[in-house]
Amino acid sequence: MKFDGEPGSILVTGGAGFIGGNFVLGAIAAGARVVNLDALTYAGNLDTLASVQSHPDHVFVHGSIDDRPLVDRLLAEHRPRAIINFAAESHVDRSIDGPAAFVQTNIVGTLVLLEAARDFWARMPTRERETFRFLHVSTDEVFGSLGDSGYFTETTRYAPNSPYSASKAAADHLVRAFHHTFGLPVLTTNCSNNYGPYQFPEKLIPLMILKAVKGEPLPVYGDGLNVRDWLHVADHCDAIVRVLERGRTGETYNIGGNAERRNLDLVRGICRLIDARMPRPDGLPRASQISFVQDRPGHDRRYAIDAGKIRDELGWTPSISFEEGLERTVAWYLDNREWVTRVQTGVYRGERLGVRP
Repeated sequence: MKFDGEPGSILVTGGAGFIGGNFVLGAIAAGARVVNLDALTYAGNLDTLASVQSHPDHVFVHGSIDDRPLVDRLLAEHRPRAIINFAAESHVDRSIDGPAAFVQTNIVGTLVLLEAARDFWARMPTRERETFRFLHVSTDEVFGSLGDSGYFTETTRYAPNSPYSASKAAADHLVRAFHHTFGLPVLTTNCSNNYGPYQFPEKLIPLMILKAVKGEPLPVYGDGLNVRDWLHVADHCDAIVRVLERGRTGETYNIGGNAERRNLDLVRGICRLIDARMPRPDGLPRASQISFVQDRPGHDRRYAIDAGKIRDELGWTPSISFEEGLERTVAWYLDNREWVTRVQTGVYRGERLGVRP
């Protein structure tokens, strides 16, 4: 991760989560001062931030983005030159079981943060106003489902199909509205599926790794032929910095990994990597643990990102191939089992979520 100039102070929301935590670690290593606001819900984990716990450029604040007095106080006290909003409820299956939490955090929380940012920005001296940015991190799921061909672009019509993606779509629209109505200098990124270290083990890749190691069934939804474009979290964080530093205010940028894979093929690949490092005692391949289960309600068939805009305008392309990134990710989870044990506090133990019809 590299900033164009002096990184300055940045307010990062959701900085104890998966993508936000990786961003915080990279930003501090690159010389930024980070004020990290996180509610520490089930997926927020301070263990991820252990290496910067006592770092003078890392200020951690336990709290929610929908707490307006707290957000106002942090802005007034630390005067960040940017806000990067990672804070979100993000798991589709959980949104099926309980949509209300997604509405509260992803929509109401984003609105509160936008209002606080607007008022803070309006009071800034002219020079600071010109360089201030509000960057909202979103998802390709707001676009709905693709057929066998085609790609999501920045002009693709929104068609969210889950409570999660609907809540993120609403947040995206609020961000756009605050730019066009109030002039707030915003940027929005819509990324494909992230993977890498420190991801909470309810998501596909870490869940499959941990279940494969334990010898448990590997639940693959439906026929396993749903397609996702995979993006290593380190590449995503680099792209966010590029958009923050060089993106045109009011614009959206799609961030993809150019790595479409069918879910079934992905799980088989994980099995092969684990077999190579630690074969099963009975000699059977871990792919024999794959079990097809009832599909997720409203399961989108295919996502694929056209990242041409960020490539052509800002010069960003992913640097980590999917094969390299997956091998590194599997190795990280196998080598960091203490982290996994500590994050699995009993709130989530790998059970199936989102089966409500």
